[in-house]
Amino acid sequence: MKELIDQFLDYLSVERGLSKNTISSYRLDLIAFANYLESKGIAKIESVRRQDIMDHLMALKDRGLSGNSISRALVAIKMLYRFLVHEHFIKEDVAGIMESPKLIRPIPSVLSAEEIERMLASIDGRDWQGVRDKAALELMYATGMRVSEIVELCMDGLNLEVGFVKCKGKGGKERVVPIGKRAKEALHKYIMDVRPKLEKTALENHLFLSRLGKKVSRVSFWKMIKRIVKTARIKKDVTPHTLRHSFATHLLEHGADLRVVQEMLGHSDISTTQIYTHINKERLKSIHRQFHPRP
Repeated sequence: MKELIDQFLDYLSVERGLSKNTISSYRLDLIAFANYLESKGIAKIESVRRQDIMDHLMALKDRGLSGNSISRALVAIKMLYRFLVHEHFIKEDVAGIMESPKLIRPIPSVLSAEEIERMLASIDGRDWQGVRDKAALELMYATGMRVSEIVELCMDGLNLEVGFVKCKGKGGKERVVPIGKRAKEALHKYIMDVRPKLEKTALENHLFLSRLGKKVSRVSFWKMIKRIVKTARIKKDVTPHTLRHSFATHLLEHGADLRVVQEMLGHSDISTTQIYTHINKERLKSIHRQFHPRP
């Protein structure tokens, strides 16, 4: 059983390009499943019944695992069985028709377009740090890039003439995202007026540099956002990821196709992107309650 799990995890890594963290999570879930079967005297995958899987999930619940953790465990098992059938290790997919409990995902916090404008307007663009920070904020909101992608972005990944940025996301997957006029203007000013003064060596190719000429760290970006939010007097709890959420939500609010947003965010599964449709629904309900005469 554990040898089959190892082959499945190798497939996820090599063929699907999933991140190490995701594969590690699946490994823990599937080893726990294998250990449970072993404790029940079930040695072969062909001997597993649908009820055995249900019993395992109930055992996880009795141990106090959250609904999200149990749902993830079932997803791992379903993916394993799909792989085993496809590769002809087994004939029947006993997990295939089992319904996953719905993941209870907290709806992420987003900023309004007006709040984004306030943040950008609050940056003092008269010094080098303000020029850099405004360029970074414009780029994060224009592309929805993760902070990890921003800090690793290099000069050759940016094409201001055409208007796009090329970045590597989770699992090393590369994607191209367009950038708009305002972000291009802010980036051009930073690259022409500020970055040459920060650059200590031509070997440093990262786009955003610190005072010491090194790439800006994730922690520094987090502090930058907190500082801007405080200056703009925004009361929400805002992180770099909030800008990513806001980017996706605003695109969908203005009619963008869900699959286009999925591609720009670099989501491998569209179900991850669908959380933003829930944000729109919640916003519509809020507006309805606020303005309808009979809420």
